[in-house]
Formats: sequence, C-alpha cells, structure tokens
Amino acid sequence: MHGTETHDGERPLERMAEEGLRFARRMYLPRMLGLGVGTLAVGGGLWEAQAPLWAWLLLALNGFVWPHVAYRIARASRDPYRGELHNLMFDSACGGAWVAAIGFNLVPSAVLLSMLAMDKAAVGGVRFLARCLNAQIATAALVALIDGFWLHLDSGFVAVVASLPLLFAYPATVGYTAYRLARRVRQQNDVLATLSTIDGLTRLMNRTHWEQAVATEFQRCRRIGHSSAVLMLDVDHFKAVNDAHGHQVGDEALRAVAAILRDTLRLHDIAGRYGGEEFGVVLPGIEASGAAAIAERIRKKIESSVVEPRRGVRVTASIGYAALGLDDHDPGAWIARADRALYAAKAAGRNRAMGHEIGVRA
Repeated sequence: MHGTETHDGERPLERMAEEGLRFARRMYLPRMLGLGVGTLAVGGGLWEAQAPLWAWLLLALNGFVWPHVAYRIARASRDPYRGELHNLMFDSACGGAWVAAIGFNLVPSAVLLSMLAMDKAAVGGVRFLARCLNAQIATAALVALIDGFWLHLDSGFVAVVASLPLLFAYPATVGYTAYRLARRVRQQNDVLATLSTIDGLTRLMNRTHWEQAVATEFQRCRRIGHSSAVLMLDVDHFKAVNDAHGHQVGDEALRAVAAILRDTLRLHDIAGRYGGEEFGVVLPGIEASGAAAIAERIRKKIESSVVEPRRGVRVTASIGYAALGLDDHDPGAWIARADRALYAAKAAGRNRAMGHEIGVRA
C-alpha cells in the first residue's frame, strides 16, 4: 500500500497506521494493570459465589493473557486504531459478562462498571461509551440467561476488600495517562506556536510576526523615549539568480543571507523575512548612525560571501534604514520610510545602504 493512498479521502494510510500503533501502545500498560486488578475484584465475587474451576480459568485468561493478545491484534490490524477500539469494546463486553457471572454482586459490579465507563469515556467520548455500554448489557444479559438469572447482590468482606485495588489503582493510572497526553499536547502546541512565527525557508520570523515585533518596538519607544531603527534589505537581481541557476539555488541563497543576518546582528535585534527576497530587521536602542554602520556591515558581508558554494553563486544586497522619528505616527509609516530608503538604494545602483532621515527621534 503506497503512502499517498488515503482512507476516506483524508489521511495517508501509513500515517493512520502509525497513529493507531501509538494508540495501541498507550493502551497496553493501562489494560494490563486494569485487568490485573480487575481480576481481583471479579475474583472476590467469584469466591463468594463459589464459582467452579473453569470460571477461574476463564478469569485468568481474561486478566493476564488477553492484554497481550489484544496488543498483538491491534498491531496486526490494517487499521490499528480501529482494531484497538474493537479491543476496548471487547473489554467492556467481558466486564458485563463477569458482572452477571458473579450474580451482580453489588460492590465489585459497581466498581468494575465505573472503571470501565471512565476509561471508555476518556478514550472515545460519550458515543463510544454508549457503544461499550450496549456491549456490556448484551453480554450481561446473555450470561445471566445462561446462568438462570441468579442474583447475589450482598457483598461480603472478601468482595469488598478485593475491589479496593481496582478502585484506587485504576483511576490513578487513567489520570496519569491523561496527564501525559495533556502534557504532550501542550508541548506540541508550544512547538506549533513557535513554528507559526517562523518562515519555513529562512528560519527567520515570518512577515506577520515581524510586523508585530515592529509594532511592539514602536509602542515601547513611544512610551519610554528610546531610540530604534528599522532596516529593510533586498537581494539584488534575485530573479536572475533563479533564472540562471534554478529555484533551489535561489532558496540556498536566501538561507545564506538569513544566516548572515543572524551572525551579524546583535542578540536583541529582530530579523524577519518580509516577502520574496526582502528582509526586515528591527534595531532597538540605536540611532541612524548606528543603523548605518550595521547596514554597511551586513552589505559587505553579503557581498564577500559565496551564498551557494557548489556553483560559486554570489549576490549583493540593497539596504534601506530609518530611525524612528516624530513623523512616524504608526509602525507602518516607520517601515514605509525604511522601504523608501531601500528603493532609493536600488535606484542609485544597488549594492549599497541608504537611510531615510526625515524627522527627529521620538
């Protein structure tokens, strides 16, 4: 089966199988523990019901052999996730059968059914819980019919004590599993939040979040009166690089320029990809003269670097910068002034840095 094929037109089958296997692995340990201590609870009921030897043998198979069989079934399934859901329904069906087998002994029956309901709701929500409850009712009715609908509602000391391990251990296991899953989701959300701010090609901040950084710096400077500057950079004749060497080489050139920015800028400077071959940088706490020095240092480093070593590709860059001034009434006006300086540098022959000096620092 090829990885590009889809199931229900949604996700590749290989990805679904991998997710299903992870789900089966997550359920393996809780099932072993749950059925292990569940065997004690049912065993207390069987003891008080004076059950025959074959019932104890079936209980041992269900409690200590079935968890391993269930895991192998899920792993061997074409759809491991669905296979594991079937295993969970079988767990519930067995629970219903054992409740009837012990004559609905009140304490172990209540504990067993509660634990089964809790983990099914945690795994699949209300709809899956309802399906599992139907399976429980069906098997309980079948066993009760075979066994003559006998009742043993009173719970003796053995049944109560034997139910305690399941009552305490299994909720803790389910809770810990849910905690681990929630922590993993939080970590993944943190990663996604970080990735949403990053340009995939250059690993610099993307335009949206870079503009937010400019807005934040703008407000900070207006509030406390600090200096700051914005720098806009454009790779010269970038279309010619793509036309002559291909887009992969062009991508390598952009990554190289981004690396030069990271290596050249100060730790608190904020660089971003503005779009295409254009980059922006926020330079906090700096005057126009300082911005000019940084811009020239970046320009020279790009000019002297081989941005694609295999083909010896070199590029140059035009740079415009603007210190924050009183005429900048919003962050967009500040960026626009740096952009105008950039276009002036390109119009003057490219491979140079120029500033836009209108206004006085706020």
